[in-house]
Amino acid sequence: MSKPSIPEGTRDFGPEQVAKRNYIFDIIKKVFVKYGFQPIETPTMEKLSTLTGKYGEEGDRLLFKVLNNGDFLTKANKDALETMNSTKLISSISERGLRYDLTVPFARFVVMNQHNLAFPFKRYQIQPVWRADRPQRGRYREFYQCDVDVIGSESLLYEAELMQIYDEIFAELGLNVVIKINNRKVLEGIAEAAGVKEKFMDMTVAIDKLDKIGMEGVEKELTERGINQEAIEKIKTVLTVKDLATLKMHFANSETGLKGIAELENFHRFFDTYEAKNEVQFDITLARGLNYYTGCIFEVAAKDAKMGSIGGGGRYDDLTGVFGLKNMSGVGISFGAERIYDIMEELQLFPTENLNQAKVLFMAHEEDTHLFGFQCVTQLRKAGINADIYPEPAKYKKQIEYAIKRKFEYVAIIEAEELAIQKVRLRNMNTKEQQVLTMAEMVKVLSI
Repeated sequence: MSKPSIPEGTRDFGPEQVAKRNYIFDIIKKVFVKYGFQPIETPTMEKLSTLTGKYGEEGDRLLFKVLNNGDFLTKANKDALETMNSTKLISSISERGLRYDLTVPFARFVVMNQHNLAFPFKRYQIQPVWRADRPQRGRYREFYQCDVDVIGSESLLYEAELMQIYDEIFAELGLNVVIKINNRKVLEGIAEAAGVKEKFMDMTVAIDKLDKIGMEGVEKELTERGINQEAIEKIKTVLTVKDLATLKMHFANSETGLKGIAELENFHRFFDTYEAKNEVQFDITLARGLNYYTGCIFEVAAKDAKMGSIGGGGRYDDLTGVFGLKNMSGVGISFGAERIYDIMEELQLFPTENLNQAKVLFMAHEEDTHLFGFQCVTQLRKAGINADIYPEPAKYKKQIEYAIKRKFEYVAIIEAEELAIQKVRLRNMNTKEQQVLTMAEMVKVLSI
């Protein structure tokens, strides 16, 4: 019999890890709600027709496909099967896929529920997504996204609000980050200025890899994608620009590029009234490789750890249009929970106390004292204090070892002399200090 294992790119989480992850989720959710966002959930599986064509060529390749029910080969495309043409074969054996992100399912949800929603509709969603990517540090095949989106308004106020959310959440988590911003219309302006407007998507796919492969690698990929050297030199020149005023000169003949600059300036009208705790910078090289972005785009990177982006998002003008609902602009951002967790572990940013852990363990080695302990635990729980009890009378050494493994902050010991006066001996496991207390007194001590 083979040893049990889990699929590559997935992970198990024990109690301590889940508590830490919930610590992250709780902070994120608290801020989302404070800014007026409402929760939704969508299915793990979506129709492939919903998912494909929304993430670009590379994104479509990373979709996990789910085989049709029953004997799926009976309806398979025989020619595709014989010629080993997987692209044609998929459409005949698979109609569903695991969601790649939360934004496209959200757009589908909006279209299907449009008559029940109040627009602008502000939603948050915290659920897992799946990508058939090559697993590596900070990159998994199953991971959680924490999204907020506003749909039904073109106001740049919402871009500013989402950047405030980024800044506030990362500050509360104790993460020092840089929040980068650009605009897809600025990237279109680069393509227009370089005379390769028809190669816009090829250009952005290459630029999006700049952090990974460097400018030399980008130049090579641009060449491979059919962009001439003169245009490449123009693209490289514009990518060195650090401010919007200089960029305007390069976009003198690009109406789209100038519109992108105007949107960034409008964003700053709102955002600059807010005192940010983290660095916010314009980054003209930021591309965000997803096809559906049309306006401002964002990405977050940690300053104190080597890791890819830990957040990203942007404006999409017509994502719902592919599902039949036109003129419904939206903007959203996502938090990469897995990478945030890994960085916080690396930098030891989680609280030192046990998160969501029972605070005290009751122990006894006689039947009557054990029963009294159970009654005490019940009283503490009614008072809102997390408490537990060892399941049967046993030697104290065994129970103490259990308490240490579980990392209880206190143990409550009950012997005959405590039972006689209806009190409990409370021991601090860190300081070893002991107190004999009534239940009322214990509630006060454990509530601190």
